[in-house]
Amino acid sequence: MNDQSWKAYLPENFSPDSRVWVYQSNRSFNEAELREINDQLYQFYTQWVSHNRPVKGWAGIFFNQFIIILADDTMDRLCGSAVDNSIRLIKSLEHQYQVSLLNRMLLAFKIEDKIELLPLNQVSYALDQGKINADTLYFNNTITTKAALEENWLIEIKNSWLGRKFLASSPA
Repeated sequence: MNDQSWKAYLPENFSPDSRVWVYQSNRSFNEAELREINDQLYQFYTQWVSHNRPVKGWAGIFFNQFIIILADDTMDRLCGSAVDNSIRLIKSLEHQYQVSLLNRMLLAFKIEDKIELLPLNQVSYALDQGKINADTLYFNNTITTKAALEENWLIEIKNSWLGRKFLASSPA
């Protein structure tokens, strides 16, 4: 999966305004785990309900490390319990596979075709040391819609909130 080919795996029949959640694992999943997790994701989104009605949902694993959940709720907004059910699934996966999927302080970068994780408090140091720079690809897991996922998930640091926060004070 390259920097753009991952987009081909997203469902086409979802509104650009569909809600998106990105969960980043602190490690890559192995082949057996990928199969098992994909099965669980499928079971979840094919049975997902909100207001006692089926949710138009989808989920998948990207780069062997990111779980992405979509819900096209443009016609019928998700209820809180439907969102809570997705969080329960993620917490269950964390427990089953001994991974962290909810740590928003651990950031992912694509460096030399590998995914490298850095704690947020080390980004400035990594920029100063040249480990990452303004052109390094960053996985912007803060996105919330399908359109943002397609356009702003895997972006250069200089085009992200990290660029605005760190590049003004660090050499690129």
